[in-house]
Amino acid sequence: MTMNSVTEPVKRNFDNLLDFDKKGLEAYFSKIGEKPFRAKQLLKWLYQAGVTDFDEMTDLSKSLRTYLKEHCMINFPEIVFEKVATDGTVKWVLKMACGNRVETVFIPEEKRGTLCVSSQVGCALACSFCSTAQQGFNRNLTTAEIIGQLWVANHRLGDESRITNVVMMGMGEPLLNFDNTVKAVNLMLDDCAYGLSKRRVTVSTSGVVPAMYRLSAACDVSVAVSLHAPNDVLRNELVPINQKYPLAQLMEACQDVVKHSPRGFITFEYVMLDGVNDTFSDARALVKLLKNVPCKMNLIPFNPFPNSGYECSKASAIEAFRRILHKAGIITTVRKTRGEDIDAACGQLVGKVADKSRRQVKLAKNRVNVELLSG
Repeated sequence: MTMNSVTEPVKRNFDNLLDFDKKGLEAYFSKIGEKPFRAKQLLKWLYQAGVTDFDEMTDLSKSLRTYLKEHCMINFPEIVFEKVATDGTVKWVLKMACGNRVETVFIPEEKRGTLCVSSQVGCALACSFCSTAQQGFNRNLTTAEIIGQLWVANHRLGDESRITNVVMMGMGEPLLNFDNTVKAVNLMLDDCAYGLSKRRVTVSTSGVVPAMYRLSAACDVSVAVSLHAPNDVLRNELVPINQKYPLAQLMEACQDVVKHSPRGFITFEYVMLDGVNDTFSDARALVKLLKNVPCKMNLIPFNPFPNSGYECSKASAIEAFRRILHKAGIITTVRKTRGEDIDAACGQLVGKVADKSRRQVKLAKNRVNVELLSG
C-alpha cells in the first residue's frame, strides 16, 4: 500500500479524492463520463481496504485508473508528534499540506474506542477557559483534512485498537465549518466508507443556532452542546457566542435537535470551574433551564493550562453538583479525566510542538465578531 502524505509535494490543480463524500464522488464520476457506481467502489478501496494506489484498485477499469493517476491525488495529514498516556490515551499533532497543525486524540475504553477530531485550525470563538482559544483562528479544515484524521488514526492504531465512536470535539467549532463537516460525517456514516452508527458519531457545538437547525436537516447525527453556564450573564463571559445566540434561542434549537436525534436526547457538556459555575444555585438554575429538553449532562473536570485564570472544581463540589442534577431526573455523568500526563486539554499539545505559525497571537486580538462568523 502506498500512502501519499503531506511530506510529498502536493500536485497543483489535482482533485484530492478525500474531499468528496459518496454524493460528491457520484457527481464527479458522472462529469467525466463514468458510471456513478464507481463512487462506491472507490470509497471501499480508500476507507475499508485502506488502498491509496490506483493501480491496486483492480475492479476499476484501466482507463479510469489512468485518468485518476493523471488528474487526482489522495493526500492525508502527516503525524509529526505523538504522545501516549499511561492510561492508553493517544494524542497526535497532525500537519496539513500547507503546514498548519491540529490535534487528534484517541481514547480507548473497555468496550469502545473514541476518536476526537478537529474541524478547524485553532478556533475563533474565544471561550475563556479553552486552551485552543489562546491560539486564535487560522482557517477551516477541508473535508479531506477532517476525514484524513480518522484514516490516519485507523492505520496508526492497526488491528489492536478499533475506533467505534467519533466525536467532533477537537480544535475548532464544527458548525462554523458546516459544509466540510457534514461531508466528513457523511463518510463516517456511509456503509461504503466507515459505516459507523449514527448514534456513535457526535458533532459538538458551542451554540451556533442557525447551523444547528441546518444540521438537523442535513445530517442524521448525534449532537452535543458546550453549555458551561446556567444563565446568560455567566455564559456571555465563558462562551462569547452566547452574546449573539442567548440561552433562550439555544434551548429552542436544542428542542428542535432532539426531534431529529438518533438517540432521542441531546448531550450537554459542562466544564466545572472552581467558584465560577459550580455552586448549588448554579446547579438548580441549570435544572430549571433544561426542564423541557430531553438531555444527558456530562460534567467535565477542568484541565488547567498556563495563564488560564481558572481552577478545576473540587471533587466534592462536582459530586454535589451531580447529585442535584440527578435528583431532578437529568442523567448526569462525571467525565473521567484521561491523558493527564500528555497535555490532555484540547490545544495544549499543538501549542507546545513548534507552533510558530500566524495563529500564535495574543488572546486579546482574537475576540471575534461573532455576527460576521455565524452569518
